[in-house]
Amino acid sequence: MSDGRVLNIVDFSDTHIGCKFGLCPPEGFVLDEGVRVGAYTADDPLAVMRRTVWGWWEEFWGDFVPRATRGEPFAIVCNGDAMDGNHHGSSTPFTANTHDQVLMAHQVYKPLIDICEGRFYLIRGTQVHVGESGRDEEALGQMLNAVPFRGRHSRWEMRARLGDRLLHFAHHIGTTTSPFAQSGALQRLAVRSYVETGRRGDPPYSLLARAHRHSHSEISEQAAHGKVTVLTTPAWQLKTPYVHSKDGLQMMQPEIGGVVIRLNDGELFTRAFVKRLAPEPEEII
Repeated sequence: MSDGRVLNIVDFSDTHIGCKFGLCPPEGFVLDEGVRVGAYTADDPLAVMRRTVWGWWEEFWGDFVPRATRGEPFAIVCNGDAMDGNHHGSSTPFTANTHDQVLMAHQVYKPLIDICEGRFYLIRGTQVHVGESGRDEEALGQMLNAVPFRGRHSRWEMRARLGDRLLHFAHHIGTTTSPFAQSGALQRLAVRSYVETGRRGDPPYSLLARAHRHSHSEISEQAAHGKVTVLTTPAWQLKTPYVHSKDGLQMMQPEIGGVVIRLNDGELFTRAFVKRLAPEPEEII
């Protein structure tokens, strides 16, 4: 990945574009039939929340990323679930036309290609959201001219070299509703990386990045080759009916944001941008 000049990676995921609760610009999207959906109106509470999240999206790219990267060049990794898909018989997508959703995601992501000077990498997410074998994210990757791999413009996983540090990106990781077990899957992933690379004699990883959870977590520990970090990225999707239906998640608000990974003096550092909507207002009985 690194050409000797790029010392930064911006890692984000789970925009779920096409969902009424997903990332959506204030002007909304125009569907194949010519109908505009998702546009901001002050009398629509969901549109107001989407507008807040979009403001954070602009803050992330316009302020946080330039400061965290110190104005230096960077690569971008979208770590899966760019769009929402037509899934589970859900009523939450703006449209069941997944091609429309690909076009929506292209509208949102296209400006990113310029600011990273084409260093855009697309990881495939959950098939129920992005199509069988990630076909819809592959279509998006082709439209964006994401960095190719084996003739494709998206991939299930990515091994990336930043300086002399090896990183691994993939979408999925175990989830839990227990606050006491949040770090368990991250620790297991770190140990699995030791076992797999040690068993095969492969170079060890210094950082493993995952998504899928819609929350940011991070663990770090020292190994023989230096610090090893495992992290999950926040999302860009509001609280959906599915989240409301999961025991243990009803009181939680998704975390919104992304992570900058930076190489400095031979060591990897991370800096997270994490926002959260306020809980539901109280009822006075």
